[in-house]
This record gives sequence, structure tokens and C-alpha cells, in this order.
Amino acid sequence: MGSIKQNCVNKNNHKTLVISGCSTGIGKAAAELLSARGYHIVAGVRDLSVKDSLRLSDNDVVWPLDLSCSESVQAFAKRVIEEYGDTLFALFNNAAYGQPGAVEDLSRDALRKQFEPNLFGTHELTALLLPTLLEKSDARIVQNSSILGFIGMPMRGAYVASKFALEGLSKTMRMELSDTGVKVSLIEPGPILSAFRANALIALEENIDFDKSRHGWRYVAAMARLSKKGATSKSTLPPEAVVDKLIHALESPTPKKHYYVTTPTYVMAVLTRILPSRWVDKILLKYAKGE
Repeated sequence: MGSIKQNCVNKNNHKTLVISGCSTGIGKAAAELLSARGYHIVAGVRDLSVKDSLRLSDNDVVWPLDLSCSESVQAFAKRVIEEYGDTLFALFNNAAYGQPGAVEDLSRDALRKQFEPNLFGTHELTALLLPTLLEKSDARIVQNSSILGFIGMPMRGAYVASKFALEGLSKTMRMELSDTGVKVSLIEPGPILSAFRANALIALEENIDFDKSRHGWRYVAAMARLSKKGATSKSTLPPEAVVDKLIHALESPTPKKHYYVTTPTYVMAVLTRILPSRWVDKILLKYAKGE
């Protein structure tokens, strides 16, 4: 086992990997595990106070990155290119958050807040780093999407819309880059242990007016679901399960276009192909009511 790890270090120690959203969850696990695997990590975080909690090597760096702020994205990308342009190998667009709420209860501002990090900031960072990646004979862009990047679910419309948009942009970009050395992959997790629900609960309370909604019972259920600690179902996996897929996307000579992670994601990927849409809707509505 030690020799395998050493080979990975020797293979990857001249490859710079940029990861957004490294404060907790998938981003933190990815930064730590891939640092141990020999990659040079540039970890983007919104709050530098978490820097000491990241178990990285001495050569790795943790820099401020707020995808909702164009100035922050531009400063981060400029610094990456100036300091690590020669070794830049891959970008893992991980950072995102979820805005719960019925579609009819979403204000324009709430929807814009959802799209700023999940799509606009992610796209801006990708576009800024892409010219440097295009200089390489082999480079990777890996987008952390979601099971909600290809199915809809009640009370998740804003997040669903942002991930559908990210998938559409990524699929188009993959075709446009097909004659280059840059390969684009989408990872589509389902339920993963993270701080995602806690952050979504804050967004729900801040941006939705419960008193004016006709979906009162749905919000009661949403509050209960988002307040739960730990796994919400037997299908919930640790963030390391996503990192396993990320490693394949980074290291395979022929990375997959889509990586499914949890059982629900595999199941829904099949069902959306073989069942009529109305049947899929019924299944998802039944699941939502049972949450």
C-alpha cells in the first residue's frame, strides 16, 4: 500500500489542482485526500478562518474565494495563473449551496443569489482558468453537479434550476473542447454527509416568506428535514465517496462524462431513461412526501 501511495505522489506532485468550496464536506475531503495523493492543492474558501482545520501539505495553499463576488473570482484566478500557471492541471468546481422553497415563493433576488455561486461564479472561474488549461496537452475540468442536475424535486426548484443550467453549460463546453486536451466531467452525487442542509436551512429562513405561502405543510416538512443531524437515509454516503469518482475523473486517460455516486442517483438515472415522465413525477412526489 505504501508503494502505491508513493507512486501516486511521484506521479502527481507537479500537478496543481484548484478546488472551490473547501471549508467543509466534499471540498474539504477532496483537498485533503488529493493532497495526500501528491497533488499540489489550491483550496478556495469563503472564510480564511477555516484554514487551520484543513489537513494539507506545506506546499498547498488556501486562498479566499467567494463565487458570488466577481472581484473575488477574478483576483483568485489571476493569482492562480501568476503563481501556478505552469503546473495548473485541473479545476474541481465544487462550491455551491441550495436555496429551498416552492418555485412560486422564490423572489427574483433569491433566484439570483442561488445562481451567483452555482452557475455565474463557477462559469467565470472556469472561463478565466481555461486559457491556461488549454496550453496543456492534458487537463481536466470536473463539475460537482447533483442528482438534482437531471431530475426535479419539490421545494428545491432554485437549486435544481442552477444545477440543470450547470449541466447544460458543461455538456456544451465538453463538445466545444473536444479537439483540445481539456476533458470535462460531471459528478452527480445524491445524499452526501455535509453542511449542505444546515446552510440550506439558513437560506430558507432568510429568503422565503412562509406566512404568504400556500405550501405551509411543505415548509414544516422542509424545516424538519433540514434540521436533522447526520444521515437522512440509508443511501447517504460520506464525502469520500465523491472523491473516489473525482480521482477517476482526474487520472483516467478516458474519464467518464458522468459519474453517479449514491444508489438514488444510479436508480434515477435509469428510471428517467425508461419510464414516462409522469411516472417519474409520481415516484418523486411519493418520495418527497415520505421525507
